[in-house]
Amino acid sequence: MYEEERSRLNHTFEEIERQHSAIGPVYRGQDFVEQLLEAKREETRQRLKVLGTEPYFGRLDFQEKGRQAPAPLYIGKRGMDRRDTGEPYIIDWRAPVASLFYSFTGGDESVIYEAPEGSVEGEVHRKRNLSIRDRILQRVVESYVRGGENLGLSDEFLLYRLGEKKDNRLRDIVSTIQSEQDRIIRAPRRLAIIIQGAAGSGKTTVALHRLAFLLYQYQDQVKAERMIIFAPNAMFLDYISGVLPELGVGSVRQTTFADWALDKLGESVRLAEAGGEGEIWFSTAGRRPAIDDLTPGRFKGSLRYRDWIEAELNRYEDAYLKDENFEAWDRRMLPAGTIREWFDVEYRHYPLAKRRERLIGRINRWLEMQLKEIGDPKIRKERAKTGKQRLKAFEKKLPQADPMTFYRSLFEQPEAFVPADLAARTKALLKKGQAMPEDLPALVWIHRRFHGPDETFDHVVLDEAQDVPPFQIALLHTMMVEPSFTILGDLAQGIHAYRGVQRWEELSSVFPEDRRAYHELRMSYRSTLEIIEFSNRILPFTGTSLPPAQPVFRSGDPVEVAEVRSSEEKIARISAYIADNRTRGMQTIAVIARTDDNCRELAAELEKAGVEARLISEGQTRYGGGVSIVPVYLAKGLEFDAVLLADADAEHYADDPQDAKLLYVACTRALHRLTLLYQGKSSPLLTLTTQ
Repeated sequence: MYEEERSRLNHTFEEIERQHSAIGPVYRGQDFVEQLLEAKREETRQRLKVLGTEPYFGRLDFQEKGRQAPAPLYIGKRGMDRRDTGEPYIIDWRAPVASLFYSFTGGDESVIYEAPEGSVEGEVHRKRNLSIRDRILQRVVESYVRGGENLGLSDEFLLYRLGEKKDNRLRDIVSTIQSEQDRIIRAPRRLAIIIQGAAGSGKTTVALHRLAFLLYQYQDQVKAERMIIFAPNAMFLDYISGVLPELGVGSVRQTTFADWALDKLGESVRLAEAGGEGEIWFSTAGRRPAIDDLTPGRFKGSLRYRDWIEAELNRYEDAYLKDENFEAWDRRMLPAGTIREWFDVEYRHYPLAKRRERLIGRINRWLEMQLKEIGDPKIRKERAKTGKQRLKAFEKKLPQADPMTFYRSLFEQPEAFVPADLAARTKALLKKGQAMPEDLPALVWIHRRFHGPDETFDHVVLDEAQDVPPFQIALLHTMMVEPSFTILGDLAQGIHAYRGVQRWEELSSVFPEDRRAYHELRMSYRSTLEIIEFSNRILPFTGTSLPPAQPVFRSGDPVEVAEVRSSEEKIARISAYIADNRTRGMQTIAVIARTDDNCRELAAELEKAGVEARLISEGQTRYGGGVSIVPVYLAKGLEFDAVLLADADAEHYADDPQDAKLLYVACTRALHRLTLLYQGKSSPLLTLTTQ
């Protein structure tokens, strides 16, 4: 088996080299046609370069119905045909037939996959998992042989991959995509897919692979330049930045909603400095106010708020133009009825800013026509001066279509719809040209009403969507012809519940019923059995009623909960933990604390003890791996070989749903080892989880 595959691998490298040699040298001339051809040749070079190190990861022997014998299909990240015959030599993982590699889980029954020409039926005779690293065949696992015993060897290969140490980047999972993940990846394009995924279920990776699939499957309908990924922060974007290039996908914009919105709004809006409503939830250990629909983030992020903004915009546009004649000079009048006809009827389909511009241009043309009727040059010059002055005065009476000005006006005399204290705080910020994050969906909504659409999306990925307000999603929905979303999150990790959703049903009214789909990913692939079972015991206290995560049976060290009696002992335990895990070959180690201040204190103490560690703080744009000291709210979305939670005490984690979510996030970051330290009284959540 091994020798057979090694021989085939050698033949593959020879074929790749033949194709690479046949491309020829790089064209550096100025001929336009040759430049276009060279761009295609360079694409081929890059594809062959990827294939030249890890050409494929799986083999499926498939006998199509009506054929005499099975054909071995080798599945890789890129496809390649034989140069001499044009027959497929390596199958792209996104191709229809490759779906069998992921969906087939055993059995002698016939299987079917959907191809462009229709359903294709046949039988699987063999499935092999192959691990190739740097041109070397490292592992061959016979996952299925027709008529054999087939004792779960595909799980063996999955566990082998899951047991690998991680670096500072999220990696692709094309060789280990599971059937439930594959169904989501290959779902139809015109859907808003909502994924509730347990910690470690691979939901982020699934969303990125779905992008790659959509670009392959619908290449004539979607473009990478019209796709966008919204992530919670810049550091998380850096963490996931390597996946799409590994899959051969470029030009997909990856950003945060705040950065995207501020870019749209221009220099007229600045984001208010941290320290407001949101920071309460993650930077203090004190008790927090109850979350309800009057929490500023929840209120301004609601669809009710969207509807109020829309109604106010309609009212503003209806009253925008006054019924006044335009008198260019004495007894030369443009009737108000004509002006309104132009504005309300002829230019109705334009956004307000364009309607204003068109109206002024139309009046100016009318004025020029009137001036042409005057024969005396001196009189014409005098009346031109008067007319231009009066047109400028008329134009000044029409307010500029400025989102910030309009939004601020809504709080000058707030209605009962907006609570008085919230209106006062919002007004004070807006006067300084500042806005809170929860104001950004409204401001961009107003901007689009005033200036019209300036961007269209083919597909949108929203990560950590439990912390995303419905208004934001509704806004993005207006920027595509049909909904094409991958919305993923975990309500149990909703640590920003003051602004996000508490139930996925809150999004149901954003999308038509036949254009949305809901999936749950319960299998957790990240952590060991011991870590997942420990974390599952925290889930009931998050107030989400979510089912426990289902672990892959990968056993490891027991979770350790230990008391330290002094700060000195804590630092000594942390130092020893870091040293021990380095000795074990752990590449990423995290010391997690509740707040930014806690982390800064720990970093200073560890530095005194001679321990090298990176302090991760708000606004950081890169995650460098190694040893990190990170507040729990910034650890969300990341994963580490080993995690130590430094302050699992009653002061930092009370018996409270929000505290339980934070504790759950901290514990589920660990892949292989997890330790929790407490000083004084341990968190009641730890006591409850062990009862």
